[in-house]
Amino acid sequence: MTGVFSLLPEGRHGLLVPPSGGREDLSHYLAAGGYAPLPVPDPLLDRIARAGLRGRGGAGFPAAVKLRAVRDAPGRAVVVANGEEGEPGSVKDRWLLRHRPHVVLDGLRLAAAMTGTERGYVYVSDAAAEQAVLLALAERPPELRIDVVRAEHAYVAGEETAVIRRIDGGPALPRAKPPRPFESGVGGAPTLVANVETLARVAVMHTRPDVAAVVAGTHLVTLSGSGTGGTVLVEAPAGMHLKVLADLGGHGRAEGVLLGGLFGGLYGAGWADLPLDHDRLNAAGGALGCGALHFLHPEGCPVAAATEAAAYLAAQSARQCGVCVSGTGALAGTLATVAHGAAGDDTADQLRRWSRQLPGRGACGLLDAAARIVATLLAHFPDRVDAHRGAACPACADAAPDDGRRFAVAVP
Repeated sequence: MTGVFSLLPEGRHGLLVPPSGGREDLSHYLAAGGYAPLPVPDPLLDRIARAGLRGRGGAGFPAAVKLRAVRDAPGRAVVVANGEEGEPGSVKDRWLLRHRPHVVLDGLRLAAAMTGTERGYVYVSDAAAEQAVLLALAERPPELRIDVVRAEHAYVAGEETAVIRRIDGGPALPRAKPPRPFESGVGGAPTLVANVETLARVAVMHTRPDVAAVVAGTHLVTLSGSGTGGTVLVEAPAGMHLKVLADLGGHGRAEGVLLGGLFGGLYGAGWADLPLDHDRLNAAGGALGCGALHFLHPEGCPVAAATEAAAYLAAQSARQCGVCVSGTGALAGTLATVAHGAAGDDTADQLRRWSRQLPGRGACGLLDAAARIVATLLAHFPDRVDAHRGAACPACADAAPDDGRRFAVAVP
């Protein structure tokens, strides 16, 4: 199965995934209550905080805290809608920008109102998304100045400091922190860098305050896998078990799942009972991240998946941090020896040691993602790793080295 679906109860459709497909034009968005008059900022901020809306870019940081930090910082703020989808297995941001650009722009104007600014940006790398946003801006000129900035697609190009560097005219590469963007961002101004899904949910919470908690607890999830199932973008309520989502996408036979794009790590036995929930996935040793779920089927090999993921991350390194270059390279290279049946007696222990030592040492989360891939492979599939010692694996022999094609999905 492929396509875009809502799993919300009848009457709740239209939050982000409307019943009909295609690009939503201005007349349809206005008829649904979009672009409602700008609110008094504090009540909307309080509503976002009470509902518990968390950022949808990957880290899951409370949206109200981020908004208030930018609002309270000295100087005239800047707001950015971040639509650069670095995770190869995620399509939600590109789909929103291509099909529902007005709900993103509405959320951006509301974020500007809450932070007291009149300057905004939409940051993209997808040409179709860029054209959809430009058309939407032409349909309804916004109250604030909004510029669209294009970047070359890369895994790290959507990291918030990389976004700021690119908007300021530099390369889309992360910079060291501090300062954080809310302290010094675009042009040195306090800057809110918000994922486009986060902003879309802010817009819906303003339009439909009666369902604010439902909006905050619902996720756009990209489903893909190594078997014959297709790619599905689904709007699902928090707490839904991953088995329900896997069945929807034709991945019910999976023996494991790669959580949160390449950020959340691998999960084996018990994956079907995991809920779609930030806190509970974190407690289980995983992460929801950007909401991308890649299911691993029995005919595949988790070692092959981990090897490709680590190789892709090593190739995508910004090459600004020595520890990231050497760390991702060592993880990827050593995993390749496992995949090819050439691991030594101490290889697993060496990988385990690196996966504990490397997190937190890079300027962005890429090194952390690579370390988590390795740590979770060893934790959830130790027997499969051991089975590769001295033995060739057909699935691993067919693994692509570093282009990420296993995880890449097209926008439905």
